[in-house]
Amino acid sequence: MNTVLIKKVTEYVENHVGEFHASRIAKLQAINLKDLLIRKNPYMYKAKNIVTAGSMVESLAAAYMSSAEESIFGNWLEGLAKFVSEEVYGGYKSSATGVDIEFDKEGVHYFVSVKSGPSWSNSQSMGKLKRDFIQAVKIFNTSRKAVPTRCIEGCCYGNDNKGYFDSTHEKYCGEKFWTLISGEPTLFVDIVEPLGFKAKEKNDEYYAEYGRMINKFTQEFIEEYCDNDGNINWDKIVRLNAAIKQPQQKKVSTKKKK
Repeated sequence: MNTVLIKKVTEYVENHVGEFHASRIAKLQAINLKDLLIRKNPYMYKAKNIVTAGSMVESLAAAYMSSAEESIFGNWLEGLAKFVSEEVYGGYKSSATGVDIEFDKEGVHYFVSVKSGPSWSNSQSMGKLKRDFIQAVKIFNTSRKAVPTRCIEGCCYGNDNKGYFDSTHEKYCGEKFWTLISGEPTLFVDIVEPLGFKAKEKNDEYYAEYGRMINKFTQEFIEEYCDNDGNINWDKIVRLNAAIKQPQQKKVSTKKKK
């Protein structure tokens, strides 16, 4: 075990994990109830027989933040992966489109696109990644033709047991990915403990803000989307979400030109 590297990674995580929690709170503070209602499927919530304003707001907020946190933490993990590869192999943030990290290891130049987990792509996004890798290698070969290259789709968690390899790149998940960028086969486990640094304290701050948002949105939901008897006005919600939006007409000035 490279104890020096583990210590540096631990220090990095403890110094930077607060950024993840701060980003979660910032995401909460940036949203509003109308946006939540527009983003989510109102038919599904009706089918789930949601009948109270509080349940509706909680469901909307939980679905939104779950998706947002996945993205936020994925970006944070990219920073950790860059730090690890920089410490071990002199890695650096790539200037190539779609590529996050570049480094040299055992005579090979690596292009790595960091993803949070293995199920991030569809055929369109995967096609773009392949084109980005091809372009990155093409540009690289104009200056360093004698150096072999490998392109890696690096997933911070998960395990692709089938493996993946084609003419453009390979897919490394979980243990395989962290071992590639660090040379340490246990790093994927070693990073777990420092991630909990002040986690309770940070989560308490987050849930205090989350609670304020839920209370505020619930009050607003009752005022805007419930009828006088306290029933949810699904007609109004569906129209907000799915009705054809009429273009705003430009106001014609009535002032006479001098």
